[in-house]
Amino acid sequence: MALARRGHSVVLLEAFETPRPRGSGLLLQPSGLAAMRALGLKEAILARGARVERLEGRDLAGREPMRMAYSTWRPGAFGLGVHRASLFDVLFQAVQAVGIDVRTGAAITGFDALTSPTLADATGRRHGPFDLVVVADGSASSLRAKVRPRARAPIYPWGAVWANATAGPAFEGALRQRYDRSEVMAGVLPIGGGEVSFFWSLPVRSMETWAAGDFTVWRDRVLGVWPQVEQIVAQFTGPEAFSQAVYRDVSVGRWCAGAFVLIGDAAHGTSPQLGQGANLGLIDAVELAARVEHPEDLPRYQRVRRLQTAPYQLFSRALTPLFQSAGPLGPWVRNALFTPLAQAPLLDRIAATTLTGMFRLGLTPPDLRP
Repeated sequence: MALARRGHSVVLLEAFETPRPRGSGLLLQPSGLAAMRALGLKEAILARGARVERLEGRDLAGREPMRMAYSTWRPGAFGLGVHRASLFDVLFQAVQAVGIDVRTGAAITGFDALTSPTLADATGRRHGPFDLVVVADGSASSLRAKVRPRARAPIYPWGAVWANATAGPAFEGALRQRYDRSEVMAGVLPIGGGEVSFFWSLPVRSMETWAAGDFTVWRDRVLGVWPQVEQIVAQFTGPEAFSQAVYRDVSVGRWCAGAFVLIGDAAHGTSPQLGQGANLGLIDAVELAARVEHPEDLPRYQRVRRLQTAPYQLFSRALTPLFQSAGPLGPWVRNALFTPLAQAPLLDRIAATTLTGMFRLGLTPPDLRP
């Protein structure tokens, strides 16, 4: 959409037969909301989500290693909890309004060259040639290894299961998390319309066992960790209510080769600890349209974007074991570092700047400033 508005002829190749979202809820940070504003869609998404004024994370002993009010970063600031379907609808309606050629059932399996490529899909159809190919097929990208053969994307040992439910006013205004050491992390995110997304972390190797296990036993365990979510988990009748999410630590090196460029999680996927995946992907798209006229512009585009994405990848790698791991070391380090950090003047502002998605080693472009 952003490219089409700048006069480019755009073809969108969609793997699904009918375009649709995947997943449950997400948190649009001030950075992601700035990107939506740059796309002219901020008001539309605000009408579909729920304001999140603060982040709260407590362990069973009552410690708060995660406590951040958006107003610490800037008075009046907030995040927006939103269902992925709502974000998808807002974006896809705007794409259709621009008149982009959308071709569905087009899972791209290969191409004939790195420059001026023609793309082949799983049905045998061919598309192109194109001057520029934007690869945006997520952290499990099937094209990444073809574009950048040395790219790595190992799966993080811990993932999560997600489901949506209705909830009362007690869960408004904040993303709330509960921890049992670092082996359990549960969360509730308001997503608008009186709904919340509930998530529960699990080792990836245990997901199938969890799905086949005694759901009542699991629900009792949830309530033992967090009794206040009883009204939420009572709405889940079994594991079929949940979607499973796994995360990858994506390391690509250069995101571009010839006419191809990787963006979003395909280029820099991380664990969800900082909640930045969708936000960074939206910013990628806005800056790509603003900075790239020809494939020759791609290396500079990456250099500029990595001033933001590289720190968040580093932070995510460092933080993940503190919130999702087995054994006592992770939670001990987390509590020792983050509990005082959440309460210390100046340090709490630095933490807030990071969590809002606004940390960048260079200057933020004017159209992405909140």
